[in-house]
Amino acid sequence: MLIAHLSDCHIAAPGQKAYGQVSTDDHLRRCVRHINSLQPAPDLALVTGDITCSGRQEEVALARELLGELATPCYVVPGNHDRVETLIDLRNLHRGDVCYRTEGPCFDYLVDNQTICLVGLDSSTPSSPGGEITRAQADWLGKVLADFRYRPTMLFLHHPPVRCGVLETDEDGFAGLDLLAGVLDSFPGILRLFCGHIHLASHVNWQDRMVSTAPSMGLQLFLDLTMTLPSAFVETDPGYYLHYYTPDGNLVTYTMYVRDTQGPYPFSETRTTP
Repeated sequence: MLIAHLSDCHIAAPGQKAYGQVSTDDHLRRCVRHINSLQPAPDLALVTGDITCSGRQEEVALARELLGELATPCYVVPGNHDRVETLIDLRNLHRGDVCYRTEGPCFDYLVDNQTICLVGLDSSTPSSPGGEITRAQADWLGKVLADFRYRPTMLFLHHPPVRCGVLETDEDGFAGLDLLAGVLDSFPGILRLFCGHIHLASHVNWQDRMVSTAPSMGLQLFLDLTMTLPSAFVETDPGYYLHYYTPDGNLVTYTMYVRDTQGPYPFSETRTTP
């Protein structure tokens, strides 16, 4: 099974650039074309939040148009730059048997495609850039996963529930860590948490699970491990993760960058005769 994992698209309104600098709509177009060209084709795509710059309806409409070009089913969760009330239009991208938490227009849901379970969680909070898992979400997770205790399961949410050495996002914090940790303890089938938020490809262990944060749409964080400089980004080629759940039950992650390359060339030299 193959899963394309995008994050932090930061789509601005049509004709505008994110932060006045980056044409993120073009970057997303390039990613979509790249994903659609993969052989074998991914089974589905995940987008782990900050789909828009500010949650405005025109940003959501453009994001829906671009993500709608994916040749594979697409599932999304909000980030701190999104607004659930406008992003709800993107639930129309979801396909198959999707079990939503029923409390209001939410992005907590389970998708069972027989091979694995995928659980989307809305970690955004209206009044803070930080993440949160509430008691209601944790209780819902316990109920919805009761029949899948040992089924391979992947959680995807915007905020990583662990500090990654990034000043701004570490300060943003994550409320309800004990609730999420309790869910992980109860369900050994949960393999990994897929996140975004920090605009860097990273992997960190938390509660005996790997937390993977995806690269962004070309707004890569300028990493400052002195934790003293203000938050900044550099414009790069867009990137995404390709997660491969193998027939042997291993989860392998490749970092895919959308840029021009030369090759492929064989490792062995080809001898020619005059």
